[in-house]
Amino acid sequence: MTPILFTDVWIFDGSGRERFPGEVRVEGNRIAAVAQGDERLDREGATIVEGRGMTLMPGLVEAHAHLTWPSSVERVVNTMKLPLEEHLLVTAQNARITLDHGFTSAYSAGSLGERFEPVLRDAIERGALPGPRLRASALEKGAEGVMGVPEGHDPTHDRDIAGLRRYVADMKAMGCDTIKFLLSSDEGFAPGGSQVLMYSEEETQAIGEAAREHGVWLACHAQAAEAVKRACRAGFRAIYHCTYADEEALDMLEARKHEVFTAPAPGLLHARVHEAGAFGIGPVEAARMGAVSGLELMAEVYPKMRRRGIRVLPGGDYGFPYNPVGRNARDLKIFIDLLGFSPIEVLVAATRHGGELMAMDLGEVKAGKLADLLVIDGDPTADVTILEDKARMPVVMKDGAFHRNRLMPEVYGSGNAA
Repeated sequence: MTPILFTDVWIFDGSGRERFPGEVRVEGNRIAAVAQGDERLDREGATIVEGRGMTLMPGLVEAHAHLTWPSSVERVVNTMKLPLEEHLLVTAQNARITLDHGFTSAYSAGSLGERFEPVLRDAIERGALPGPRLRASALEKGAEGVMGVPEGHDPTHDRDIAGLRRYVADMKAMGCDTIKFLLSSDEGFAPGGSQVLMYSEEETQAIGEAAREHGVWLACHAQAAEAVKRACRAGFRAIYHCTYADEEALDMLEARKHEVFTAPAPGLLHARVHEAGAFGIGPVEAARMGAVSGLELMAEVYPKMRRRGIRVLPGGDYGFPYNPVGRNARDLKIFIDLLGFSPIEVLVAATRHGGELMAMDLGEVKAGKLADLLVIDGDPTADVTILEDKARMPVVMKDGAFHRNRLMPEVYGSGNAA
C-alpha cells in the first residue's frame, strides 16, 4: 500500500490539546509519524494529500450503536420489525451510512437479530462491506414487551441462574463481543418503567461471573439507581443512561472509572421532545415517555460524572424514525448545551475515550495508532455542528484506506461514499 502524507492541515489529535498545524504520514493501516509546525515529514514514495488548511482528526466512535434499528437518513421505516432478509440488508446499509458520516467505529448496544452483528462485523473486517469497526452484540436480553423484540421470543429468557450462564456462553460462541441486558425498564416502555428492575442481584452477579469466565463484555440499559449499582457490582463495561443515578451510584462509577464507560444517549430524548410530532409524539406523549424529565435529570447527573472523571461518551439510540442513523453527530452539540461539556471535551469523548471503549489503538492522531482519520472543512473544536454535515467531511479514512476522498477525486473515492 502506497504511503499517504497529509500536509497543510490543522491537527486535532484527540488528546485534549488545542489544534496545531502539521503533517501526518500513514503507512499501511497505521499512522507512521506526526509533525508539528514547520517540521516536514518524509515524502519519499508517498501520495500527497493537500489539506488546504482543513482539520485532520481521529474518526468518531459511536458508543451506543443500534445498526439494526431500521430508520436512517436515507430511508425512514415506520416499523421495527422487517422480514429477515430485508432487515439484514437494511443493517448493512446502516453500517455504510454510519461510516459515511465519519463514525469509523461502533460499539453495539444491542441488535434486533441474534446473529446479524457478528456476521456483519466479519463481513466488514474482510472488506466485503463498508462499515465501521464493530463490537458486535446480540438481542437485548430482558426486553420482553419492548418494541423491536421478535414475536415469539421466549419471555422467560431462561431466567434461572443456569439459563443465564448458558445464554452468556451461547452468545460468546456465536461471536458476540458484548452482550446487552436491560437491568431496568424505561419510561418509554411503560409509565414508571425506569424504576422497574429486570434482574435480581443474584441474577446480575451470575451474568457477570459467566461473562468473565467466557471472556465477553457486558453492557446494560440502566435507568434506576439500583440498576446502575448492580451493573457496577457485577462488572459491566458499558452502562447506558444512568438517568436516576444517586450519589452512591456515582461513587461506585467513580471507583471503577478506569474500567467502566457511560453514555446517556440524549439524542433520542431530544428528538422525542422536539422533532417527533410527525410520528405521533407530541408534548404530552414526550412527557409521558419520560423524555422531558429524562433530559432534565441528565443535565443534573452527567456534569457530576464529568467532574468525577467518569468517562461519558456521546452516541446512542439512533435508528428510530424520528432519530435516524446518520444523525449521530448531533449528540456532540447536545453534550455541550445540556451536559456542560466544552467542544474539545466532547471531541475527546467521541475519539480518544471511544477508542478506549473499543479497546483498540484508536481515537488519537499519534504514531502507532490505527489510521482512522477524518479531514473536516472547518474547525470542529470551535463548532462541533460541522460534524453533522458529511459535505464538510471530504476525507473519511478507515484502517489506512480511503472510504471517501474528495480532495483527490480523480484517484480515490466514488459511489456510495460520496
